[in-house]
Amino acid sequence: MAEVINMPRLSDTMEEGTVAKWLKKVGDKVEEGDILAEIETDKATMEFESFHEGTLLHIGIEEGDGAPVDSLLAIIGDAGEDISALLSGGGAQPAAEEVVKSAETATAQESAPVAVAASVADIPEGVEIITMPRLSDTMEEGTVASWLKKVGDAVEEGDILAEIETDKATMEFESFYSGTLLYIGIQEGESAPVDEVLAVIGPEGTDVNAVLSASSSAGSAESTSSTSVETAEAPKEQESAPAVTASQNGQRILASPLAKKIASDKGINLANVAGSGDQGRIVKRDVENYQPSQAPSTPAVEAPVETATATPMAPISLPVGEESMEEVKNSSMRKAITKHLGASKFSAPHFYLTIEVDMDNAKASRAQINNLPDTKVSFNDMVLKACAMALKKHPQVNTTWTDDATIYKHHIHMGVAVAVDEGLVVPVIKFADQLTLTQLGASVKDLAGRARSKKIKPDEMDGSTFTVSNLGMFGILEFTSIINKPNSAILSVGAIVEKPVVKNGEIVVGNTMKVTLACDHRTVDGAVGAQFLQTLRAYLENPVTMLA
Repeated sequence: MAEVINMPRLSDTMEEGTVAKWLKKVGDKVEEGDILAEIETDKATMEFESFHEGTLLHIGIEEGDGAPVDSLLAIIGDAGEDISALLSGGGAQPAAEEVVKSAETATAQESAPVAVAASVADIPEGVEIITMPRLSDTMEEGTVASWLKKVGDAVEEGDILAEIETDKATMEFESFYSGTLLYIGIQEGESAPVDEVLAVIGPEGTDVNAVLSASSSAGSAESTSSTSVETAEAPKEQESAPAVTASQNGQRILASPLAKKIASDKGINLANVAGSGDQGRIVKRDVENYQPSQAPSTPAVEAPVETATATPMAPISLPVGEESMEEVKNSSMRKAITKHLGASKFSAPHFYLTIEVDMDNAKASRAQINNLPDTKVSFNDMVLKACAMALKKHPQVNTTWTDDATIYKHHIHMGVAVAVDEGLVVPVIKFADQLTLTQLGASVKDLAGRARSKKIKPDEMDGSTFTVSNLGMFGILEFTSIINKPNSAILSVGAIVEKPVVKNGEIVVGNTMKVTLACDHRTVDGAVGAQFLQTLRAYLENPVTMLA
């Protein structure tokens, strides 16, 4: 049965929304959790995900058009289903109401922060208790990356209170209330579970202790939406959050998520844009109205005048300088990586096998392939293809160990280790053995790009049966990797180096590459691993066999 999707109310002040971009088109298959569109509200541009599965049968609001809340946004149903009755209004209202309810409920549960409300008698009028929001469906706790307001500051509706780091991204946390910031419950760098008291906003002079006591005694509290956020476009930088795109004379530059996205698309340096928002914050109109001639001129800095008096040098025998250190809180992603790899290293008995591969033919073949129009193949693509084909011949390597049985995977899903700012993620290429070299290359490029920008979906990082980690592009000659559970093996790929080799009894210049296979000894014995590597080498040293 077709489901009617209406324009959602993504904030408590939203009266209408504008479709900034459709990520699905009519006829596309839609899974539950897929992002249907990006919707611009009065405060931010937010991703709107589907709560239904089926085919996108109708789009009611085109890109760039605005419409009131509850207007017909889309219809999802079975392919070929007759929706004329829904478009004409017949029977649409009950479905629409149900969809709006489910969308609002899911939005409140999955992405909207929560304000805990005790009874009116206990908490003074105008006082709002803000709790740690659940900013993603997998978020269990959040870390306050930075506070943009301090206790005593005036807060206007729409101001950014803080930047909160989840297990997926760092997001701006926006206030839906006006008043004075009376209390901060979680300090910068500290983590707390979802629904922990984050802040209190209310009239100046309010007794905060009384409010907090009333809140804790209220027991089960009512959930109230208190902010809207946009997922960060790029991974969190080590020293600055995504909303701060530059610094100028040591000062942070604040920009809204939408302004940041527009500036990135247009190649505009936000350091040159004057902000008209709160505290000089750059908003959408500032970027759209920016002209290069408006770039503020950098004031000339007068060089200090050197004096003739020379400072005596410290004796060489004395230490110069001072010791310093910095403590950086572990991110949620870093903690997850540590837990996963630690469980693998300490539970699976690893052993390692290394071989050296002659890459002369591979280099020549790659050059010929890349001379073809619209074709681009990397050495990494060749390694992935060779691994997929070798796994078909050595199924023992494509297994998973359990206490009761060894599971043989008849499909080959290739995990590809990708470095991101905070660690390592492993996107998965499904049915890699059925893809050509060029298809493998396109898949890796797409998945790696979305992994680095934190736009990759969770199911695109699940289900690998074998993993490849390549550090050759960094000049690493040889290394070992920790097995990516529940795989039984992982291949570490080093750099291709030009060096003297012996061929036909003569010393000549050759190109070689070392690869190391880490094996789980519970499922892969030494002989099995060695045979797999022999097959892998045969494919790489004779690439024409991979094209057959």
